[in-house]
Amino acid sequence: MQLLSNARPARFAIAAGALFAVAACATPGSEPSQIADPLEPVNRYIFAANLAIDTTLIEPAATFYRDFVPDPARESVRNFLRNLETPILLANDVLQGDIDAAGVTGRRFFINSTIGILGLFDPAAEMGLARRDEDFGQTMGHYGVGPGFYIVLPILGPSSLRDAAGNFVDYYFDPLNYYADNTDRKYITVSRAVVRGIDARSRTIETLDEIERTSIDFYATIRSLYHQRRQSDIRNGTTPSLPKLDLTSDDADDRTAALKQ
Repeated sequence: MQLLSNARPARFAIAAGALFAVAACATPGSEPSQIADPLEPVNRYIFAANLAIDTTLIEPAATFYRDFVPDPARESVRNFLRNLETPILLANDVLQGDIDAAGVTGRRFFINSTIGILGLFDPAAEMGLARRDEDFGQTMGHYGVGPGFYIVLPILGPSSLRDAAGNFVDYYFDPLNYYADNTDRKYITVSRAVVRGIDARSRTIETLDEIERTSIDFYATIRSLYHQRRQSDIRNGTTPSLPKLDLTSDDADDRTAALKQ
């Protein structure tokens, strides 16, 4: 417990430092057409390591999950995990000044947590209340903070200086993380991340295989698609649809069809 308590100020310090670095190197008011990659040699090494881990561990687990867990059960798992993310979505809706979106997010949470049985089902979507993913990286982009430079994170994959810093902030928007940290139940956070990652990976198996098969440089293709996807996210989908490439995301399959067109 004391160890966790000591770790929290360090996390805040890291987050604050990362946010300062992002703001310092950003170009307000515009999103660059290409993302800088000054760490490319290191990023390529981590990318290759991630591919090896994915091939030997993550993709087989995701394939097993997809093939042996019934579709309705997998959909309920996804709905439940998405419902738990509501505090993050709501906080970023408010920070972006989008009160209408915040209202939709709040109503979705109430409906899905009650009628949807703790989020296992998504009746709100059937009522016309569509989910919109938001995170602090998008919030910073909304206010003109540029992506900084490209980063490949171990296991987690494509990111940027801005989005990696945003992940730290989003961590503290989530009450479940506070509960896990303050009750020595870190396994809750870890278990949720593992299940979420496997579920997301199970929805991108063919998509990523196709991208790899047709790419001259798989690394460069993923970098480009990631940056374009984040541009679209910041503009709330006003740029052409692209497959979501963050393996920790829970809607990675939403645009699979666009890749095949």
